[in-house]
Amino acid sequence: MNRGLTKLMLSTLTTVFAAVWALPFIYSVWTAFHDERYAANFKWDAPWIFDNFVEAWHAAPFAMYFANTLILITIVLVANLILCTLVAYAFVRYKFRWAGFLFALIMVQLLISPEILIVENYLILSRIGLTNTIIGIALPYLTSAFGIFLLRQTFLSVPKSLDEAAQIEGASTWRILWNIYVPLAWPVYLAYSLVSVSFHWNNFLWPLIVTNSPEVRPLTVGLSVFATVDSGVEWSLVNAATLMTTAPLIIAFIIFQRQFVANFMRAGIK
Repeated sequence: MNRGLTKLMLSTLTTVFAAVWALPFIYSVWTAFHDERYAANFKWDAPWIFDNFVEAWHAAPFAMYFANTLILITIVLVANLILCTLVAYAFVRYKFRWAGFLFALIMVQLLISPEILIVENYLILSRIGLTNTIIGIALPYLTSAFGIFLLRQTFLSVPKSLDEAAQIEGASTWRILWNIYVPLAWPVYLAYSLVSVSFHWNNFLWPLIVTNSPEVRPLTVGLSVFATVDSGVEWSLVNAATLMTTAPLIIAFIIFQRQFVANFMRAGIK
């Protein structure tokens, strides 16, 4: 009886919290697909329209913002996958002095908020002339302690017999990496890519500080500028623009959610 009551209470609380979390999203969808006069006037028979998306798309250079964001994410993700793979493979394959200490030092970076380093990163970019550039936005994120951790844990799970058999056959270090370790870690690459893309797609503070022209603004900064107007905010247009910028991430997570959850549950300290 007590167990059944506890389960019912937990289910009820979960449902309530989920509903509270979903309310802002539901409101955004409602206002995006309805005329401005229905933003605070909910009528079930209100006509659904797509004009807000068309108007929002033409009101700001969202095509440029999308292009800048895709270029930024591509640079960061490719650099992350290559550098994190090499570092993780070195920790697993080679036994060298202070390896444990160096790995712990990398893990400490997970405890440091990126905002703490904003001033110093900006000063460095100013000295080398990379402010207001996409490369400048990407530079502090070209490698990731989180990516190194995930790939190291995955590489540790690869049977050593595969590695030894490849060495007996005369395979080089690079061939062992690309033909054995990388294919076996493919699900983790997919899960990490989703996290990386999501983070940099939504990153706002650093791009806001380091950019000052529309030509290099990513979506988050462009959306904030679009939503800040002197004549007042039209919530239907703002929410339509917000849905346009978030839709790719929502679709990607829906498609890959099973792999995303499964592979993060597999990762652990080894």
